Amino acid sequence: MIMSRIEAAPDRARGDLTERLLAGLPTEAVLTDPDVTASYANDMASFCPAGAPSVVVLPRTVEEVQHVMRTATELRVPVVPQGARTGLSGGANASDGCIVLSLTKMDRILEINPVDRIAVVEPGVINATLSRAVGEHGLCYPPDPSSWEMCTIGGNIGTASGGLCCVKYGVTAEYVLGLDVVLADGRLMTTGRRTAKGVAGYDMTRLFVGSEGSLGIVVRAVLALKPQPPQQLVLAAEFASAAAACDAVCRIMAGGHVPSLLELMDRTTVKAVNALANMGLPETTEALLLAAFDTPDPAPDLAAVGALCEAAGATEVVPADDAAESELLLQARRLSLTALEAVRGVTMIDDVCVPRSRLGDLIEGVERIADKHQLTIGVVAHAGDGNTHPTVCFDAADEDESRRARESFDEIMALGLELGGTITGEHGVGVLKKEWLAREIGPVGIEMQRGIKEVFDPLGILNPGKLF
Repeated sequence: MIMSRIEAAPDRARGDLTERLLAGLPTEAVLTDPDVTASYANDMASFCPAGAPSVVVLPRTVEEVQHVMRTATELRVPVVPQGARTGLSGGANASDGCIVLSLTKMDRILEINPVDRIAVVEPGVINATLSRAVGEHGLCYPPDPSSWEMCTIGGNIGTASGGLCCVKYGVTAEYVLGLDVVLADGRLMTTGRRTAKGVAGYDMTRLFVGSEGSLGIVVRAVLALKPQPPQQLVLAAEFASAAAACDAVCRIMAGGHVPSLLELMDRTTVKAVNALANMGLPETTEALLLAAFDTPDPAPDLAAVGALCEAAGATEVVPADDAAESELLLQARRLSLTALEAVRGVTMIDDVCVPRSRLGDLIEGVERIADKHQLTIGVVAHAGDGNTHPTVCFDAADEDESRRARESFDEIMALGLELGGTITGEHGVGVLKKEWLAREIGPVGIEMQRGIKEVFDPLGILNPGKLF
């Protein structure tokens, strides 16, 4: 019903869309050249359709965003909010005739408060830019998606993104204290707080985090900060089987250890990294586990974890002596996705999260799926929190191979649910996984979520076609 309300908008109302937008925006903020607007049509996800936007707007102020939303409401035009478009679920893909609302120009860090340990930022601030800025005050902003040098805080909030350090520090949702949000009709709403504690009313802030721009436009965020931890030291452990590596993960977590990073690469990924960068990893390695600690004295922690890895069957354990050696050990992990992409030219990155105790079952299941479909599928995982990234490598020009890639992707999601997991740990639902969201949360869950959407966006103009 929501979509039909958009489609019923009269053509004559759309005719003066650009003119109406220019009434409250500077000329340079409104892009109408079809070649230019086409470049804003999609994010980095495969198999996600994208439409042709009517116009792209790049506001710099809250008032300009409000003007855009008032105009969209009056003319019944859909609005697709975007950040850096580094997403992997099609959540930022344009729909035909929409306004693409790119928030990248709203990129100011408005406040860094070392006493209250908060930062106040606009949505277009790059994650790495914020991290470096707060670091100058002896603070850190822990959420660190792999795309942190490019992705924006607004995009991170929209997808509730995670990163390598989640095992110790948690995901984006745990650091968003308050938001300023422009609603579909242009009203400005403030949620949350600046204080360390606060339980007044419903937690509206958490409602917007992970909503993928479907409930409102985040224009300002109050973020919690942590003291800057010491430089982490890394340990690498090689295993003769993925099952042994997953056993080591279980031993580490059951032992009460709190690593700042616990990452796993399967044999397919290790071989791809070797082929790309000649890292010198043994070809007999079936799984590589990386563990890191950022405690004042990490050596005892690394020794304890090393012993647990050996007890689980590690064939070699290599602890780093300093930050430079740690960086070398992490380089293989950072090259994983680039290396897998080089295997066949295109990758489809899954985002299934399972209980840590079922991590080995997931990896074994992915191997079976890869054999069944005769595809290369590498698995890298934030092993400490069970968030896996099975990465399907395929030739997009090969129709049959592309079909098998999509089928394998769906089978991996089904496997994740069978193991008690979730279809997405940090990438979001977007277009790619909306059918699977219905399977995960069920008909009552979908009904309630659609009811929430109806309250905030009765005309259905905010990021239509995403989530459900």
